[in-house]
Amino acid sequence: MKKPYKTVILKLSGEALHDSNSNSILDAKKLNDIGKLVQDLISLNVRVGIVTGAGNIFRGRIAHEAGIKVVDGDYMGMVGTVINCKAISSILDKFGIKNVLYSALAVEDVAIKFDEQDAINKLNDGYVLIFAGGLGRPGITTDSTAAKRAIQINADAILAGKNGVDGVYDKDPNKFNDAKFLKSLTYQQVLDMDLKVMDIGAIEILKQSEVETRVFSMEDINNFIKVVQGEELGTTITKE
Repeated sequence: MKKPYKTVILKLSGEALHDSNSNSILDAKKLNDIGKLVQDLISLNVRVGIVTGAGNIFRGRIAHEAGIKVVDGDYMGMVGTVINCKAISSILDKFGIKNVLYSALAVEDVAIKFDEQDAINKLNDGYVLIFAGGLGRPGITTDSTAAKRAIQINADAILAGKNGVDGVYDKDPNKFNDAKFLKSLTYQQVLDMDLKVMDIGAIEILKQSEVETRVFSMEDINNFIKVVQGEELGTTITKE
């Protein structure tokens, strides 16, 4: 058993919120499952931050095919994360969970402009922190956002639940039968082996930090709870 985590960032993909049956950008059951998950984490005295992608709303490929400028496409993706995070915030409200929605973009009627000290104070006061709008600049992914925010709030780990894979492999296990599962890695090994776990910018941010990254299957959403409690599911990535 690993040491339990006390402060975590939940890194959720936009696809994890998508309703594949109706092709709607948001799935009501998935949103409520996230609400219940956060409720369960709080009951274990775990402090929670959340970062989402926006792949259920907008992808860079669409911008490329339409001839939209790359910078404009990046801003569109950041706005997409605001939509997803606002939905999660509303669901947490429904569950009676104190939360604050921060945005690195200026959207004052929807979210508070991100301030590091305010976020730390709110976390200490028992709020769930939801981080939208990336880092407010084009060319920055939500992986890098999760990495930066994890360091800023002194998180123990980024919990990266995945669909269709139970951890990190040396090659795509859905394409290669001889793919080798990697139980533990350093951030430098991820770079050296060119593993597509997170984008390079995020790994560079994390490789000198004490923040761990855990990659595991979220087909069973209770795996988040198991990981937080110390079960050695998936792959653990650390500084050394």
